[in-house]
Amino acid sequence: MTRRLLLSYLVLAVLVLAALEIPLGYLYARGETSRVSQSVERDASMLAEVTEENIEKGRLDALPEVVGDYAERTGGHVVVTDTQGIVLADSDPAGRTGVSLATQPDIARALNNQPTVTTSTDGDGRDVLSATMPGSSGTTVRGALRLTCPLDQVGTRVHRIWGALALAGAGILAAVALVALCLARWITRPLRTLEAATTQLAEGQLTTPPDTTAGPPELRRLATAFTHTATRLQHLLKAQQAFASEASHQLKTPLTALRLRLENFEPHLDPRAHGSLEEAVGEVERLGRMVQGLLALARLENTATTPEPVDLDTVLAERAAMWEPLAAEQYVALDITGPPAGHVWAIPGALEGIVDNLLANALRVSPPSTTITLHRAPGTELHVIDQGPGLSEADRERAFDRFWRSSESHHDGTGLGLPIVRHLVDASGGTITLHPAPGTGLDARIRLRPATGHRGDAHWRGEDFGSHLPYRGRTQAAGRG
Repeated sequence: MTRRLLLSYLVLAVLVLAALEIPLGYLYARGETSRVSQSVERDASMLAEVTEENIEKGRLDALPEVVGDYAERTGGHVVVTDTQGIVLADSDPAGRTGVSLATQPDIARALNNQPTVTTSTDGDGRDVLSATMPGSSGTTVRGALRLTCPLDQVGTRVHRIWGALALAGAGILAAVALVALCLARWITRPLRTLEAATTQLAEGQLTTPPDTTAGPPELRRLATAFTHTATRLQHLLKAQQAFASEASHQLKTPLTALRLRLENFEPHLDPRAHGSLEEAVGEVERLGRMVQGLLALARLENTATTPEPVDLDTVLAERAAMWEPLAAEQYVALDITGPPAGHVWAIPGALEGIVDNLLANALRVSPPSTTITLHRAPGTELHVIDQGPGLSEADRERAFDRFWRSSESHHDGTGLGLPIVRHLVDASGGTITLHPAPGTGLDARIRLRPATGHRGDAHWRGEDFGSHLPYRGRTQAAGRG
């Protein structure tokens, strides 16, 4: 914005200078040409009177001295003729006397008592100003005089004034640029501090509020309003995060107690009620998983983390080894295929959470004697492919909605697993899409940004993104989401 303001000020200054200096230079050039023309015409008239007097008195030998003296002082060229157009004197040493110039238009008009002032080009290609005057007393013409002056000096003076105007304009532009730069920086300084504050707020914490004491009044008011809004927003986010965390933690204890009480009822219930008791215990477990998923989402949405290089191959091997025993209990195989992917950009713990949630979803719907494939495609793209019933196109479009579960699912998923995965992928700068797998099943495709030139293994940081870590003896909840 500073450059745009500076450019606008300079363009305005250039237009003003052009509107002032171009007419001024043009008027000066015209005035200088007119002044020289009048001076030459006046000198020619005076010389014509002097030469006419000498011709009348028969002092023809005085003519070369008169015209030579003038030519020496001014640099002009003077030619004097008699009434027949015969050259009587020429200030040019190379000029010839006795030559007739009666056929030349300006001489002919002068012999008819008509003065002529014209601008022409001489034999050397120079612009010259020529004034031809009759040497007359009243109506009696005794000769003609032609005075020719080169316009080199006039052109030099005109060019000099144009150069002076250009230098003055450049100096004015430099001064305008300096003043405009100071003014533009004064105007944009609050905007720069506001931009820095906005970036900090987008990253999760406003540590340096924008300057509310500098700049135009409108920008100071804007900075004040932004600071007030950002402060309120941070308070609301902290309150939301605190509420989600505290509510989730507070719900864990009564849910655990409720489950224990329900299980303690089993010896005292009629055997016909055991089925209902198991369903109630299952609902309590599902509610616990939902609370834990909400807690994970709350932590994710209120925590700004910078992506860092993570070894995708190491994470896949670790998570596959972790899930293999649980998959074996359900007679499902895990297979890692494709060339090594190397390092990718991801927030700490995100890859583990993504793989865990997708494997948990795939394992829930995978029939026995099937395989879940973790395929590494070129371009740091990861495919998690199962051989379950899959999802329709409409269900795939809604699969990332919170608490959504497939209408054809007969399982008790919480509907939070895929939203957590999508949030982790987005925070890592990647994309995730769902596609039908070859035959039956679902293909979850995650594309992450490659991080070339980095070494080192990814480390599990202890983040619980969805609480899908497997453990032996865990009650299996099935259903996508």
